[in-house]
Amino acid sequence: MVFLSEFPDVPVVDLPIHQAVLGAAAEYGDRPALIDGITGEEVSYTRLADSVERVAAGLAETGVRKGDVVALFSPNSIAYPMAYFGATRAGATVTTVSSMSTATELAVQLGDSGTRWLITVSHFLSTARTAAEQLAAAGRPLTEIIVLDGADGHRSLADLLATPGPAPDITIDPGEDIAVLPYSSGTTGLPKGVMLTHRSIATNLAQTDALYRPADGERVLAVLPFFHIYGLAALLNQPLRCGSTVVVLPRFDLEQFCRTIEQHRVQALMVAPPIVLALAKHPVVDRYDLSSVEYLLCAAAPLDQELADACARRLGLPHLLQGYGMTELSPVTHLVSPKESDPSPGSVGRMVPSTELRVTALDGSGTDLGPGERGELLIRGPQVMKGYFGRPSDTAAIVDADGWLHTGDIGYVDERGYLYIVDRVKELIKYKGYQVAPAELEAVLLGHPQIADAAVIGVPGTDGTEHPKAFVVRAPGSGLTAEDVTGYVAEHVAPYKKVRVVEFVDAVPKSAAGKILRRELRAREAQQVKAAN
Repeated sequence: MVFLSEFPDVPVVDLPIHQAVLGAAAEYGDRPALIDGITGEEVSYTRLADSVERVAAGLAETGVRKGDVVALFSPNSIAYPMAYFGATRAGATVTTVSSMSTATELAVQLGDSGTRWLITVSHFLSTARTAAEQLAAAGRPLTEIIVLDGADGHRSLADLLATPGPAPDITIDPGEDIAVLPYSSGTTGLPKGVMLTHRSIATNLAQTDALYRPADGERVLAVLPFFHIYGLAALLNQPLRCGSTVVVLPRFDLEQFCRTIEQHRVQALMVAPPIVLALAKHPVVDRYDLSSVEYLLCAAAPLDQELADACARRLGLPHLLQGYGMTELSPVTHLVSPKESDPSPGSVGRMVPSTELRVTALDGSGTDLGPGERGELLIRGPQVMKGYFGRPSDTAAIVDADGWLHTGDIGYVDERGYLYIVDRVKELIKYKGYQVAPAELEAVLLGHPQIADAAVIGVPGTDGTEHPKAFVVRAPGSGLTAEDVTGYVAEHVAPYKKVRVVEFVDAVPKSAAGKILRRELRAREAQQVKAAN
């Protein structure tokens, strides 16, 4: 059967994303749109909207034209949305880059996406320059590196804002033009550019309204990274669209997080499971008044129900909220609403409007299942991505001819229409909400001269999240240690991708076709855990 949303369909939103989000900025006027959680600096809606126009004009002056790709490589800041919306206003596609990327990872994304302009911050400039050098050596030089907070020899945000000319007159086709190109591993494999149109993102915001719409003037704390689709959608696009105030933190530090809630009387928290764990158990939480918090929504990775209940009790909330989605879904399909008094415990909520869901049998037959039956989740709706950039075969592998996106996640729908996620594609590791592709780590490992073969899987960590574990086959005569392996990988990848556990093996199990049999490694790991207990 096909599960349908209980809410009325919403019309597609054919607006550029900057207009869909900031179109009502004039109505909010001097109300704070953004507050720097560290310095207290405020940016009003009027100032933000004007800054977007000035940045667009400045980017156009540098040569940015419709369809160009601009990379945004920065931690959260009140300048981030000025650069993001300014670039889309100039007609560019923004590829958001993890602030933890190494120079090599940055260069790969910039090259794959066809980026010509890179916007960054001075703290990341060395990494940006090294990546630019790698691109130049490959014959794909960047046009310019812009440093938001300023650096000698580079244009700054202040320079862009000082541009006297008008913003360019750009015609955007919301259904075709790509607003954002975040990188995701999908259900498996290496990171790929996810083509999200202005229409898919803007429409998904309207779809979300049925279950979650922050209140006018509500204060939302933004600590999840804006480069991730969760942070971009839930902590920038949606609250700014609704006239809320976004209190911005550049990174998660528990004491600063709690202090900011207390100082700014934050009402809404959007987090990932590691933050829930800290709020539930760390003693520092008791030092601060968090009574202003009215709800907490957790997504990006599975959340243990006992942990959720413990966090809710400590914050004095009736329950925590959960949601479900993917980068490839712009990203939301299911949510628990802050207005619900009795959501199904442990569920990720009900389906947003204009969305269809199928649960298909895991035996490969494609048979549709009913309530309470577990199978793979297939989603169809206007929020489905346009495809993977430059990868039609990868697109066809996840979105079928009828428009159904095969999520790779396993779950079921209860009799009330609430969705439960019970498993997911095993190859993809989610470390503290971040996607880690085993294939990427395996490629790094195989670059070591003393490693003959390697495989990576996710294993449970003591903090309740998955950790990448490497099974390594040493080269003959090698005295390689686990510390050598973890140190080598750490030099080549972002911190959240690091291998945390190493086991040396005689051989990596593979199929006749040469595919790594991760299920055998997972079974081996389970046996070891059982024996240890």
